Amino acid sequence: MRRSFTLVDVLLLLALFIDAPWAIRGNSHCQRGNPAVIRPHSVAITEFGAVGDGVTLNTKAFQNAIFYLNSFADKGGAKLFVPAGQWLTGSFDLISHLTLWLDKDAIILGSTNSDDWPVIDSLPSYGRGRELPGRRHKSLIYGRNLTDVIITGDNGTIDGQGSIWWNWFRNETLDYTRPHLVELMNTTGVVMSNLTFLNSPFWTIHPVYCSQVIVQNVTILAPLDSPNTDGIDPDSSDDVCIEDCYISTGDDIIAIKSGWDEYGTSYDRPSKNITIRGLVGQTTSAGIAIGSEMSGGVSEVHAENLTFYNSSTGIRIKTSPGRGGYVRNIYISNMSLTDVKTAIRFTGQYGDHPDESYDPKALPLIERITIDDVTGQNIKYAGLLEGLEGDTFLDICLSNINLSVTSKSPWNCSYIQGYSEAVSPEICEPLRETIIPDHYSGCYYPSHHVQSSSTETEVLDCHGKLMVA
Repeated sequence: MRRSFTLVDVLLLLALFIDAPWAIRGNSHCQRGNPAVIRPHSVAITEFGAVGDGVTLNTKAFQNAIFYLNSFADKGGAKLFVPAGQWLTGSFDLISHLTLWLDKDAIILGSTNSDDWPVIDSLPSYGRGRELPGRRHKSLIYGRNLTDVIITGDNGTIDGQGSIWWNWFRNETLDYTRPHLVELMNTTGVVMSNLTFLNSPFWTIHPVYCSQVIVQNVTILAPLDSPNTDGIDPDSSDDVCIEDCYISTGDDIIAIKSGWDEYGTSYDRPSKNITIRGLVGQTTSAGIAIGSEMSGGVSEVHAENLTFYNSSTGIRIKTSPGRGGYVRNIYISNMSLTDVKTAIRFTGQYGDHPDESYDPKALPLIERITIDDVTGQNIKYAGLLEGLEGDTFLDICLSNINLSVTSKSPWNCSYIQGYSEAVSPEICEPLRETIIPDHYSGCYYPSHHVQSSSTETEVLDCHGKLMVA
């Protein structure tokens, strides 16, 4: 029987998470924002007639409160306080210089009436709704063309109550593409922190055409069989930092995107300068995915200190003829996998197209992908690395990888070129040339990564201190 996550489920999971040996602790690396910034003006949602009984619809209260607070946007900004209670609402829009603060036992509940989620235009980099031609439903919490937006609190909860949307999707009774839980569009200076996000109808957190985004110390949960409930999807966005999150969903934990086929190519806004640290989770899909919608390009992605378990795939790059675009300068390090079907997967023939106008000759450029320092237990396949005929994936570098694999054919590689160092089980033939000493310059490493004169690797930590890895 399918069910959504409840508050009791969340509390039990968080208790286990805090005591687990892989629980995330330590100093923050996301330094560009401050969720505790003091706003000179503050109101509570109850001042606008909201009732936190889980039954009363509070959409107007949220809209009216934010309309009132907009008068303070040029006076230092404002804070909307959501106290303990269950606050049922439809979609509402945020404003610039706003902090949306959820108290410890505050729960914002998404309405189960689709009329409370308005229909809006499709994204220009997609050309249509992602699931259906035409328009799409607005996210529960939405904003566009904003500056300085903070969504935070004392581990309050935003619950999309997505099960009704999942059923409409399965039964093919949707008229428009499902809504995200939180979507910010064309926004600069975003912080989301110290919250739990539950049961999104579609992708959970979707910053699109955004800059300077921090997502930190959040928990994202949806049933493992819930359709397309991605955790965090940076989309045609830059300078994004995702840190210290636990995510368990029915699709990719993180999916980095940049538009779909000819629409993404025309919009031409890449995703770049994305940092991911201290990520823990499980999924029926991938821990970190790039694509398949990557037509605007994806580059400079650095991910480290990753723990994935009970999942289909650790790292995945997905693309297809017709996508065009590029994925390059990707560095993944320090990843631990347990009970994962495939550790690393590249798929050159993946996904559908928005319409018949795509150019099948628009081939993606996949190059300079480095995956370093990976351990895994009870892994079925070490790697399924499938490029495209006539479009070989280039400079794929794998090093310091030690996987306990159950398959007798741990690697399957085609149309792949690159190098390796210290990989077990033995790597596939196209990657057997060694990285050191001749091909180190052909592999991608972040600027703080320094080659040692020995076979060890030295890196600079975040304080500039040289360490041996």
